[in-house]
Amino acid sequence: MRKRLLASYFLLGLSAAAWAQVSMPVIELSAGFHRIEAEVAADDAQRQRGLMNRRSMAAQQGMLFVFPQRNTHCMWMRNTPLPLSVAFIDDAGTILNIEEMQPQTEDNHCARAPARYALEMNRGWFAQRGIKPGSQLRGLERAAAPR
Repeated sequence: MRKRLLASYFLLGLSAAAWAQVSMPVIELSAGFHRIEAEVAADDAQRQRGLMNRRSMAAQQGMLFVFPQRNTHCMWMRNTPLPLSVAFIDDAGTILNIEEMQPQTEDNHCARAPARYALEMNRGWFAQRGIKPGSQLRGLERAAAPR
């Protein structure tokens, strides 16, 4: 009986761990000739979880947040040990501003104008590739509609 109970707790633990890392749809974006594999966070639960608890991410990977309305959205780094840069993007795919974010902080990093999207990449990714405000992001039409 005790072994069966322990096995049940173990499976429950695995299920909880799997739920915490539920995969999101991935789309391909591009900035100039740079390719990005972006997980898409299109609903409230996905946007709230974001990249929390991630310890690493491949150089070409990121997360695209799709918002239901244009606004001066803000991001923070609660429970996020990975240093990130975030680009706020308008409906046309133009980068409005890019902010550098420190891990495990609750400082707000906000769009300077109404944005429809935010793209989080490893810290310094945009600067290392010469991508700055005014640059265009292509492939946003492949993102799921916000919910």
